[in-house]
Amino acid sequence: MDRGAQELPGTGRPPAWLRLLPWLTVILLVIVQLYTPRSVQLGFLFAVVPPLTSLVYGFVGTALVTSAMFGLLLFPAIRADDVTHGDLLAFGLIGVVSVGLAWLRVRRDAQLVSVRTLAEAAQLAVLPPLPERVGPVRCGALYRAAERGALVGGDLYDVQAGPFGVRAIVADVQGHGLAAVGTVAALLGTFREAVLDEPELAGVAARLDRRLVVDCGNRGDAEVFATAVLLEFPPDGSTVRVLSCGHPAPLLVGGDGTREVELEPGSPLGLGLAEFRPPEAVTVPLRPADVLLAHTDGVTEARDATGAFYPLAERVRPGAPVELVRAVWRDLSSYAGEVADDVALLALSMSDGHARHGGQRAGR
Repeated sequence: MDRGAQELPGTGRPPAWLRLLPWLTVILLVIVQLYTPRSVQLGFLFAVVPPLTSLVYGFVGTALVTSAMFGLLLFPAIRADDVTHGDLLAFGLIGVVSVGLAWLRVRRDAQLVSVRTLAEAAQLAVLPPLPERVGPVRCGALYRAAERGALVGGDLYDVQAGPFGVRAIVADVQGHGLAAVGTVAALLGTFREAVLDEPELAGVAARLDRRLVVDCGNRGDAEVFATAVLLEFPPDGSTVRVLSCGHPAPLLVGGDGTREVELEPGSPLGLGLAEFRPPEAVTVPLRPADVLLAHTDGVTEARDATGAFYPLAERVRPGAPVELVRAVWRDLSSYAGEVADDVALLALSMSDGHARHGGQRAGR
């Protein structure tokens, strides 16, 4: 499944042309100096080469380029008359400092790679890639975190098979970025346990609400809440049950158009209400070609240059789950340019054979 990981600057090997640039610069300066009157002052240009080299090479490469340049300047035929022994000493000091800067840059880049690797491992443990099929349900998921360089923010999704069918969740935790990862992990862990234990979606929602309330009390946070939509595909595959806790309703995308599933309103999770009462789950009939598209408000609250919100229901087109979420993301990116909030998309449909079998039984 797509994640949208972004590369950190400075952690890759520079391209070949960039690695050749310091050497070509030294050669060019020598040629220019040889064919320029010796009275023309070009010494300051040589002093620029070592610091620029330190941005491309490590300390060994920087030392080689600096040594080669310094060695060439020792020849009276190459250096200008204005370059004195004091200037040569200054060039040498600049070279030594540049080598030190290159060493520090390489060390910093190594630390960035290490931190990046650990962050990826931790974040992928929280939100691992979703398979394209969970039981009889085909899945397509896409996640884009608003925080640059992060894989997981404040949105989450999951699909799990259990004794009561295949259940899915899409939720949006208050805030985004790494600060929300702990809450995301707690909700996902609770959801995966509740899928196995709770016979009704209302029980799953109640478990999620209690988890947030307890976590909020333990951490002393003033406000930690989340919106969530829960989906359940019973074993017969002819319907899907949907329950929303303050979350945008999913879309039912079919061959005859797209419509928003009508749901009973429910309060968000984790508000600490005296008695949390989840709304009744709504049963939605499914046809073989139908796809349910659940999303977070990062999709529908994205704006174009004029400030108009992204009209998801008007622009989404039918397709298989994986292709559908990718097409929505491409269209959203084109529409809004830069999306400022976390985005989660989850498209679900019954496999062809299971959907036909379930539809035949439902029609009898």
